[in-house]
Amino acid sequence: MAKKIAVLVRDRQDEALRMSLGMTLSDDAVDVFVLDGTLEETGPAAADLELMKELEMNIYTNVEGGEGLEYLSTDEMALRLLHYDHVVPY
Repeated sequence: MAKKIAVLVRDRQDEALRMSLGMTLSDDAVDVFVLDGTLEETGPAAADLELMKELEMNIYTNVEGGEGLEYLSTDEMALRLLHYDHVVPY
């Protein structure tokens, strides 16, 4: 049975994105929540971010103006996290 997994990203972006993509191999639904910042679109994270967009993964941020990311307030994020089977902080 597929699980719903939320990955909270703060400091270790490269590692968090790589791990998020890896979890999709078991057919789990994985959503990424970027807290208090935006994703770096250069370096190692760029390829992971591009693949996440191709796989149509949901990527949320609590910072307005994050290009290619859906904005949610911190309160909205907190309410959504209640509906996940697992929440993985990075």
